[in-house]
Amino acid sequence: MEASSIERHSSLRSLFKSANNQRHKLNSIPDSSSSVYQDNLRAAIAAFRECQQLTEKLAIFSSNESEDDIASGDLQFLLINHFLGELIKADSITTRKTVLQQARVAYERYLKLLDNYDMLSKVDSNLYQRYLSERDDFSLLSTSDPTARRNTKISRYKREQELKLKLEYLARAPLALQNDDAASREIYLAEIQLCTHNTFHALDMINQELKIISLMPLTSPAREAEEQAEDYRRRNGVPNNSYSDRLDPPISQLLSRGKAGPLLSKDGKPLRPFTLLDSRQRLQDGVFKQDHALPTMTMDEYLEEERKRGGIVDGGGKSGGGPQQLDEDDMEKADSETMKAREWDEYVEANPKGSGNTLNRG
Repeated sequence: MEASSIERHSSLRSLFKSANNQRHKLNSIPDSSSSVYQDNLRAAIAAFRECQQLTEKLAIFSSNESEDDIASGDLQFLLINHFLGELIKADSITTRKTVLQQARVAYERYLKLLDNYDMLSKVDSNLYQRYLSERDDFSLLSTSDPTARRNTKISRYKREQELKLKLEYLARAPLALQNDDAASREIYLAEIQLCTHNTFHALDMINQELKIISLMPLTSPAREAEEQAEDYRRRNGVPNNSYSDRLDPPISQLLSRGKAGPLLSKDGKPLRPFTLLDSRQRLQDGVFKQDHALPTMTMDEYLEEERKRGGIVDGGGKSGGGPQQLDEDDMEKADSETMKAREWDEYVEANPKGSGNTLNRG
C-alpha cells in the first residue's frame, strides 16, 4: 500500500471515529426537534457522507472479494450506510416523505453491500430477497394470521436481545482481548448482525409511514397556515425574526404603523382619530345599582300575558274540571248508575285483590 493510500486510510479511520462520536453525542440531547439536536444531526450526517466518499475513493470494498478478504479494522466501515439511514430518519426539518426515501436508499445500500460479501444469515438473506421482490409492500409480518404474527414478533425480539447480549459481552472483554485481531473481528461481526436486524425493522416502519403519508392531502393544513402567515408578514412588512404566535401585535409594532400611541399631544392636540363615548356616565350610574336582575313587570301584567297566550283557563261547568251533578228526576240515569255500581261490586267480590298475581306468590 502506497504512503498516500496509507495516509488516506488513517484519515478514514479518524474521520469514522469522529463521526461515531458525533452520533453518540446526539443521545445526550433530549429534545430531537430542538435546533441544537438538528445542528449536531446535520454535522454527523455530513461526517458519515464524507466517510462514504472516502471509502469509495480508497476502493476498500469490491464485488470480487469475500468476507475473509476484508481486513478486521475495515469491517466497521460496512456500517456507514446503516448509520446514515438512522441519522437521516431523525431529520425533522426536511419534508418527511423525502427523509424516509433517503433513509430507505441508505438502508438498501447497506444490505446490498452485505449481500455482495455473502454476510447475510439465512434468515436475513430470505428477508432481503423478499424485500427486493416487494419493495414498497415489504413487511416483516407478511401474514394475516394473528398467531403467526405474534410468533414472528416474539422470535425477532428474542433474536434482538441475543445479539445485544452478545455484543455487550464482547465489548466488556479485557483490553488485551480487544487488541486481538480475531476478537475485534468478532465484535464487528456481532455489531453488523445487530444492525442488519434493525435495518429490516426500519424498512418495515418506513413502508408503513410512507403508506400513511400517501393517504394524506398533498398540502397539509399546517403548511397552508405557514404559507398564509408568511404571506401576511411579507405584505405587512414584518421581518421573519420578529414573528410570533401572539394574536395581539407588540406595542412597538403598533406604534410603527401609527395605530396606537398617545391620543393627545402635550399641547392638547389630537394625534389620531378618536370617538367620544358615554362610558363614563354609564359606569357612574351603575355604581350603586343592584347586583341582580330586577323584575320587568308586575304580577298582574304577567297574568295578563299568560291569559293572552292561553296559559290560564277561565269558567266552569262542563268545561271545568269539577264533577258533574246528577239530575234526581232522571230515573233512567239513576238506575244505570246503580246497576253500574252493583256490577263493579260483584266484580270486586269475584276478583279479590292479588288474585291475578300467580307468578310471584311465595
